[in-house]
Amino acid sequence: MADALDETVTGGESFAIPSLVNLRDIGGCRSSFGGVVRTGVVFRSTDLSRLTDTDVETLDALSIATVFDLRTLEEQQRRPDRVPDGARHLGLDVLADRQSGSIAAALPELVSDPELVAQTLGDGRAVEYLRQSYREFVTLPSAVASYRTLTSTVAHGDVPGLVHCSAGKDRTGWAAASLLLFAGADQEAVFADYLRTNDELLPHFDDFFARFASLGGDPDLITPLLGVRREYLEVAIEEALSRYGTIEQYFAAGLGLDDDTLQSLRTRLVDSNVTA
Repeated sequence: MADALDETVTGGESFAIPSLVNLRDIGGCRSSFGGVVRTGVVFRSTDLSRLTDTDVETLDALSIATVFDLRTLEEQQRRPDRVPDGARHLGLDVLADRQSGSIAAALPELVSDPELVAQTLGDGRAVEYLRQSYREFVTLPSAVASYRTLTSTVAHGDVPGLVHCSAGKDRTGWAAASLLLFAGADQEAVFADYLRTNDELLPHFDDFFARFASLGGDPDLITPLLGVRREYLEVAIEEALSRYGTIEQYFAAGLGLDDDTLQSLRTRLVDSNVTA
């Protein structure tokens, strides 16, 4: 297992599991509360539907207690997770209250029609779709309920937890970023962790881009959907701060966590006995 690790500037360990890309530990960076964000508590990844037998055994070594599946019900049914041995699967449909659901679920069919992609995503519409999605991660009732369940479960010790959506970048990206901010991570370290997805995930879409181009499509139209941009996460942070003033108040007033849960969550996430 040690040979599969890659220590980065953010401190998070990246695990080279071929059938589960973008898998990494969100912990390891310095916390403003003293010490570091604890490792071995929250991991993030793409969905677990493609896990091979060999990779399941590798993932089992992380002793995952809870898999937080942030996908829509349609996505979960289409590509069911292969849950690690002994782990509980918790389906949390962040976008349940969005009428249009998740474009990720329709993307494979959508890109078979380059003309439809141009009509749907051209002229900046792909970027605006993502910007609106990140606002809704903060505001949608289903998102609030999902992130409340996730954070309270982490707080009360049903960890290690593995958080994922479809590509492990947007719904998962906000989960990881908000937890890191709450744990006192420097904002630039949070953005660095978030943007790592472009290095860890985008290369795996090379064949996808090539097939789309072979049909006459412009890969630049779908790149905003398959990667991440700093501006996307900035939208969610700004939405949380404009509504609640601080990240702490987003967790307290926005997600409705009580004082005991907030304290337990911070204790769970911050290791004050380690010097960064």
